[in-house]
Amino acid sequence: MPVKQSDDPGARLLIFGMRQMGAHGLGDACAAHAFVMAFGKDFRRPLILLRALMQEMSESSERPIQIAPWCCPRMTANEATVLAVLGRVRGNREAAALLLSDLLGVREAEGVLATAHALSQAFADLALPLEP
Repeated sequence: MPVKQSDDPGARLLIFGMRQMGAHGLGDACAAHAFVMAFGKDFRRPLILLRALMQEMSESSERPIQIAPWCCPRMTANEATVLAVLGRVRGNREAAALLLSDLLGVREAEGVLATAHALSQAFADLALPLEP
């Protein structure tokens, strides 16, 4: 079920990056440009962590993860779940772990959760915290 996209700039940047990488590959130039514009000279850490998260989710998921086109004003339920995981992982790791395991269709997703935590921390450190 589609969900309205957040007005939060960090969440919108993350969703844009996910959609671009999902459609055009991890090395997508538009996603990289968006991160440069948002984070300036510190763009590498969150960009590399998003690439790692996308790859790890793709490799470990037992089911497809639906991602909408970049221009869509709504989020898929899967995109909303990724945002929920990233918003909760720093403050409520257990809840984030359950959400991520359910999204991926696996029993345990600690490796992917560690990357999600690092990505969430990178956004927070660069003044675009991803809140639940």
